[in-house]
Amino acid sequence: MNKLASINLNRLVVFVAVAESSSLTAAAAKLGIAKTMVSTHMQRLEAELGASLLVRTTRRLSLTEAGQAFYASARRILNDVDDAVLEAGSATAEPRGTLRVTAPIDYGAAIITPALVALRARYPALKIELILGDTRFDLIAEGIDVAIRLGRLADSSHQATKVGSYAKWLVASPKFLQGVGRLRMHEELGDLPFISLSVLAQPLSFVFEKAAGEKCLVLFKSVFSANTANACRAAALAGGGLAVLTDFSISEDVAAGRLIRILPEWTLPKAEIHAVFPAARHRSVKVRVFVDALKALASTANLAGNNAPKGKGANMAGRA
Repeated sequence: MNKLASINLNRLVVFVAVAESSSLTAAAAKLGIAKTMVSTHMQRLEAELGASLLVRTTRRLSLTEAGQAFYASARRILNDVDDAVLEAGSATAEPRGTLRVTAPIDYGAAIITPALVALRARYPALKIELILGDTRFDLIAEGIDVAIRLGRLADSSHQATKVGSYAKWLVASPKFLQGVGRLRMHEELGDLPFISLSVLAQPLSFVFEKAAGEKCLVLFKSVFSANTANACRAAALAGGGLAVLTDFSISEDVAAGRLIRILPEWTLPKAEIHAVFPAARHRSVKVRVFVDALKALASTANLAGNNAPKGKGANMAGRA
């Protein structure tokens, strides 16, 4: 606490402006103060911290390793202060500004995109920036407010909250099944042509289970692999083979009979969907309303799913 008392916290605002502008001049213009004042604040902040934060040359300004670490913390502190002021000022404050969200390609297109459009319609002062990709982005470096993650979460310093769950179904097209005899859940099922999602840690190994607890490990043999779930779905629709795909991406195909669930009494474990965001004492209004909207959407989907039919021809492939 003694160290904190020796630091002028107003300098955090100046430092963050300098770090984000990479220029004392640009930071001064942004803050509406003289460049000499910005320079003085930086010199005194470094003296108060006992660390060098900036590397200055005649052409550019950059952060030292200590400066990069301090910037992440300072940015988070200022965000917390902004959120606290908003919450103190009005518990019903309308979300505004830009909400930056990242999500996997298939879930982002099918679920997150319409959810964000609905959120934007409800809160016109909110702007949306959606980044879809099956790689994981650095939330701090990319300035991302919320990341939607499917499946098991990796250990990190970020906060996370569950916003839903999903199932994976073994499916094939009617065209493919025309040339296949009666199927049963057995290791030999893995001898049939299989479409695999290459970005999975184990794209060919699945443990199916019956309600009574009986389990069966199937090791598939890939004849077609792709790095996106959308491509795997397209290959399955074209009759390329069996595929294990997410319910949210193919439920309409199953309902319409374009894809058929194979041995639906055998299931794969459900996986969770999380909203992940940088750790903060106060969650911003825009993040909070988005997360709440996803939870409400998941609740509605679960109610609908409990009453939904399994789809045309769900048992065409036979039973175990």
